[in-house]
Amino acid sequence: MSSITEAIAISSEKIRPHQLEVERLVRRISSIGICVLAWHLASTHHVDLGLVTFQNVPSPQEVLAAGWELLQSGKIVSHLTASMSRVFSGYLIAVVTGIALGLIIGRSRTSGDTLLPPLEMLRPIPAVAWIPLSILMFPSSELSMIFITFTGALFPILLNTIHGVEAIDPRLIASARSLGTGHGAIFTEVILPAAAPSIFTGLSIGMGTAWFCLVTAEMIAGQFGIGYYTWASYTVQNYAEIVVGMLLIGLLGMTSSLAIRKLGNAMMPWRVSGANK
Repeated sequence: MSSITEAIAISSEKIRPHQLEVERLVRRISSIGICVLAWHLASTHHVDLGLVTFQNVPSPQEVLAAGWELLQSGKIVSHLTASMSRVFSGYLIAVVTGIALGLIIGRSRTSGDTLLPPLEMLRPIPAVAWIPLSILMFPSSELSMIFITFTGALFPILLNTIHGVEAIDPRLIASARSLGTGHGAIFTEVILPAAAPSIFTGLSIGMGTAWFCLVTAEMIAGQFGIGYYTWASYTVQNYAEIVVGMLLIGLLGMTSSLAIRKLGNAMMPWRVSGANK
């Protein structure tokens, strides 16, 4: 009898995590559905709240029709290809630069005093302010657009890497040294694993800000791209297409950030197992 009870308990423990994931998925889908319903009601009834008005906001049906028209035109492939190549090019450069600088600044007070002040001065500058200078700095508009997405992704990655390295318990490094661990092994087996959660948080945020800067980047001279499509729709006051572009950027940014988080969980199994206990 006890063996049957134990078997039931074990099976329930296996089923419960799956049920929790299903419940979370249902809640997330429901939250999106509620937002779309509120949008539909506000736009179709032309709600005017004084400070905020929905009298000229396109309804979900109009946005869906504009999205279907874009899909049928065949231009969506060109737009997606152009935007993704610009975003991921700038993002990958930001990953290498941000993590390298973050590790150096986080481990060396001298490097921090030398490198961090100018970086902190550049950090608050919005992406749109870089447009004139990027046109002067780079020989092609494509490189200028990649540079702007790079600046958007760099600082979240850099600062999270610095914070992750600085937050490492010095006793971990001291213990490794007392056991005869070399500098290279300390770096790969202590510093990087300990700072990895913060680094991947920065990578996820940096991916979102890279997409956030896309419209700004493609304002320069883009002829294809989701940001260009959104900006061009604004210039001709095609409101439904503006929302289509916004939703595409949001969907791509969310999917990219989710992929980064999944990659982080795969590379940090100890963190996932600890969170599930």
